[in-house]
Amino acid sequence: MPTDLNQKIYIAGHRGMVGSAILRQLKSRGFNNIITRTHAELDLCNQAAVSQFFEQEKPDQVYLAAARVGGIYANNTFPAEFIYDNLMVQNNVIHQAFLSGVKKLLFLGSSCIYPRLAPQPMKEDALLSGKLESTNEPYAIAKIAGIKMCESYNRQYGQTHGIDYRSVMPTNLYGSGDNYHPENSHVIPALIRRFHEAKINALPEVVIWGSGTPRREFLYVDDMAAAAVFVMQLDKILYQEKTEPMQSHINVGYGSDLTIKDLAYAVAKATGFQGMINFDPSKPDGPPRKWMDSSLLNRLGWVPQVPLAQGLEIAYAEMVSRADNHSLTT
Repeated sequence: MPTDLNQKIYIAGHRGMVGSAILRQLKSRGFNNIITRTHAELDLCNQAAVSQFFEQEKPDQVYLAAARVGGIYANNTFPAEFIYDNLMVQNNVIHQAFLSGVKKLLFLGSSCIYPRLAPQPMKEDALLSGKLESTNEPYAIAKIAGIKMCESYNRQYGQTHGIDYRSVMPTNLYGSGDNYHPENSHVIPALIRRFHEAKINALPEVVIWGSGTPRREFLYVDDMAAAAVFVMQLDKILYQEKTEPMQSHINVGYGSDLTIKDLAYAVAKATGFQGMINFDPSKPDGPPRKWMDSSLLNRLGWVPQVPLAQGLEIAYAEMVSRADNHSLTT
């Protein structure tokens, strides 16, 4: 079935790392009717404003990439904001999209939806099978609610209104558009910034939070965007055949993981830092391992294209450029 490049597509969160990558991906494929709004133009926590936006614009498709995100420090420090803001954004966008007649929507979740001690690699059926990681539980619960909201609307209105709301769960992402805030960033941008600053200040060592033993999987954000568009464009019958009404989300991962220690040395290499690297085990590690089973998506025909070493080099070059322009946290 040919793709209609004139479909009106709304990207919620187009200035964020994932949203901006989806915007690039869609434009590269020839989509020319994309609508966006900044936070100043549209507060997605404001139900009345979101309702008015959807009633006026009436998009055909929605990519829901807007979210409050952050690393361990941010999640521990601002749990109320993380659960409230994400629930409000999801509820408003999904519900108002439905009311305005949006037939296709893609919700972007997170690997933190899975239990702290889920069997590795984590399959889609691990959802709700155990206790969540405490350091990001509020964020994870909001993301789980987003998945279940999409599924619930499909179950209740899929037949009568022809809606098709899908969910993808990315692993840890990094790359263009990342947040390099010294306290609120995720692990790769935090490491890139710290190693860069240590290099330019000729520091003898960099100390990393935690023991360095936890294992993580990382995916370059443009790979994630390509996967998001791929899943959105899957034939509806095929998507329904490969998923279940109450387990409809699809994992998006790189396919392998590595220890935080190995990651630190890879980032040091990418940034050119040549000093000592030490670890502080008094700081929290988070889950011992987070590795997504992406075999379902691979069987459907999608595989990542950017190796970690290449992705780190690209990310570091962009960080340096943004540092020169004083825009690391925007």
